[in-house]
Amino acid sequence: MGTVHAEITLKNVKDDSIAPETVTAVVDTGAMSLVITEELRQKLGLAVIGERTAHIANGQRVTCKRTDAVEIKWKNRETVIPALVIPGAEKVLLGAIPLEDMDLMVNPVTQELVGVHGDNVEYMVL
Repeated sequence: MGTVHAEITLKNVKDDSIAPETVTAVVDTGAMSLVITEELRQKLGLAVIGERTAHIANGQRVTCKRTDAVEIKWKNRETVIPALVIPGAEKVLLGAIPLEDMDLMVNPVTQELVGVHGDNVEYMVL
């Protein structure tokens, strides 16, 4: 499968005076969370609320920053999740947890981000 990209808008949910940022993210179903760059964290004014250890694609374990919650918007969908800032990250990664929460998946044929249930957001509650 090739690399899938999606244009998403990120917003600091605690400070409405900071303008949202629209970025092109790599849709990474092998990543768990949202990964942003340090530069983007600073632009969005996201506070660091802790650290986490993460395993990155090259097998290395790194300590990364965990931020305050950030709102992610893609078309008619949104979710709120803390972001991880991996040292030296150059790209934004949109991982499995925010994808699942927004009812999104990668279409393996068209290599595009699509709604699991079409254009309607549907949630399963058990």
